[in-house]
Amino acid sequence: MTSATENPTAGSSTAHSSTVTEAEARAVAEAAREQEWSRPSFAKGLYLGDFDLGLIHPWPQARADDVERGEAFMASLRQYCQTMDGRTIERHSRIPDHYLAGLAELGVFGMKIPREYGGLGLSLVYYGRALALLGSVHPSLGALISAHQSIGVPEPVKVFGTAEQKQQYLARCAAGAITAFLLTEPDVGSDPARMGCTAVPADDGGSYVLDGVKLWTTNGVIAELVVVMAKVPPYTGADGTEHRGGITAFVVDMDTPGITVENRNAFMGLHGIENGVTRFHQVRVPAENRLGKEGQGLKIALTTLNTGRLSIPGLCVAAGKWSLKIAREWSNARTQWGRPVGKHEAVGKKIAFIAATTFALEAVFELCAEMADAGQKDIRIEAALAKLWSTELSCQIADELVQIRGGRGFETADSLEARGERAVAAEQLFRDLRINRIFEGSSEIMRLLIAREAVDAHLAAAGDLASADASLQDKARAAVGATGFYARWLPKLVAGAGLDPRSYGEFGRLARHLRYVERASRKLARQTFYGMGRWQAGLEHKQAFLGRIVDIGAELFAMAASCSRAEALLRSDPGHGAGAFELADAFCDQARLRVDASFEQLWKNTDDADHAVSRKVLAGDYAWLEAGILDSSEGTGPWIAEATPGPSVRENLHRKYRA
Repeated sequence: MTSATENPTAGSSTAHSSTVTEAEARAVAEAAREQEWSRPSFAKGLYLGDFDLGLIHPWPQARADDVERGEAFMASLRQYCQTMDGRTIERHSRIPDHYLAGLAELGVFGMKIPREYGGLGLSLVYYGRALALLGSVHPSLGALISAHQSIGVPEPVKVFGTAEQKQQYLARCAAGAITAFLLTEPDVGSDPARMGCTAVPADDGGSYVLDGVKLWTTNGVIAELVVVMAKVPPYTGADGTEHRGGITAFVVDMDTPGITVENRNAFMGLHGIENGVTRFHQVRVPAENRLGKEGQGLKIALTTLNTGRLSIPGLCVAAGKWSLKIAREWSNARTQWGRPVGKHEAVGKKIAFIAATTFALEAVFELCAEMADAGQKDIRIEAALAKLWSTELSCQIADELVQIRGGRGFETADSLEARGERAVAAEQLFRDLRINRIFEGSSEIMRLLIAREAVDAHLAAAGDLASADASLQDKARAAVGATGFYARWLPKLVAGAGLDPRSYGEFGRLARHLRYVERASRKLARQTFYGMGRWQAGLEHKQAFLGRIVDIGAELFAMAASCSRAEALLRSDPGHGAGAFELADAFCDQARLRVDASFEQLWKNTDDADHAVSRKVLAGDYAWLEAGILDSSEGTGPWIAEATPGPSVRENLHRKYRA
């Protein structure tokens, strides 16, 4: 899915992009960031040493009518999904048209669209569950619906559109008009300040002329409507008013003259995805198609992605559940050394990891979705953490499943079936999940985005201390202000409920984990403070340090979500409650080891040495190490075809070895 947070590595630099300085790029991103925190955030508190369990517990309760409508829809969707064949999509790298027609008839393309516009008006919880079900048929179905509904036209129009735009577009989308979100460019990914696509106001003032190229446009190959981000240059209006312009969002009908889909991209996974390159040449877009104000486009994009990111954790839940089922069945059926492979400890530990992590994946997604539906909390950090953590852990699950299956994990489902075995697409799962660590913000970029929010209080307190451009006098004044902030804040990090063995007693055996989370939250805040004190303005460049800070918070959030989920299940479903406690307990024990390791690596690591090596690699100092191979640009001459052994050569070789 196209996103502002892809790695900006594709394509060649342009004169336009090279004029943007680091400070200018940072200013653009900072201006688009939502800086107000009018509602509480549980995850933000974790990074500040404030473990407020009351923000997520008791578990949020959905409205009865949302549950009733959601369950009815899920029953219909499950019945239809059973008629679809994911391997057909995989073999032909396309979703059949009649699948799309059936999904449209069910209302899948309008799941989140309000009912007054013809949509189903489902809650985010049931939307995510629907994505998980669709993704279990084939992940490309999940990608199609997510790109359409989470970040495509429906979401930004619903949030930022005028009454007229909602009437015009939402009903069309709910009826099955596929949409896409176009932001990334061949030379622009994580750095939108370098955007090359332009929207120049026409002389009549009633339209814009759109020019540029967009890359990795999921659904763009088949979309009817798209949201396009383009830079409006500064200009003087017909009335003499000066306009600053800036990155702006537009709804564009793909039937408009001047639009060309130049390529349908192919990838290692998601073989049914409709992803391409879209070129705009002198495309005239009516002014009434602009979403929001000029210059508000990046804010619209980031706001859309905040909730859009929750679709990916929902798909990760499906991957975890499927992996658990396959691992359980295979590990019981496959015998080695006189007993099922699952009963060997080496495999058993992998199964335990898959089971415990799948429970946590579901807890993290459902908690974030329930909070988003309730609308009483700020879940910017929660959604980002859910996306980052879920995609990383689900990839580990898929890797373990392939290992458990052995050679059959590496073999394709079609090959297995041809040999008379069950067609289990473990290798496909491994390939399909890999993109999730890049979609809608690569893991590296997500860590930086979360870190920026996590250290926001420190940056605000430090003021000019955290500015590389500030004078010594300004830094001295800032130091006085920072001293007052930390004098009030640091004493709060010394002791807390995590030191009281009676705390969180209502959680029974899980109480010890919540006490650990509380203690670790305060420790995390102290470590962030130490980093701020040590590097000050240089902290933003310590990306490995900040990444570990973020990862620790992600694990703590997942632990808290798992404990709350287990306790809620014990009350609502006693039959599964005991099992939920066991899985939450196992997950928390596993997560604590990861957290402890990350804490240790904050200060004991090879970051400086690795940075020095990477600089020398980039400078070509180690290019000699690359000798002895062919790169992709070599060996493409016609002699290759002539030298390739033909059937007669192969037959001679076979006869020789048989003899």
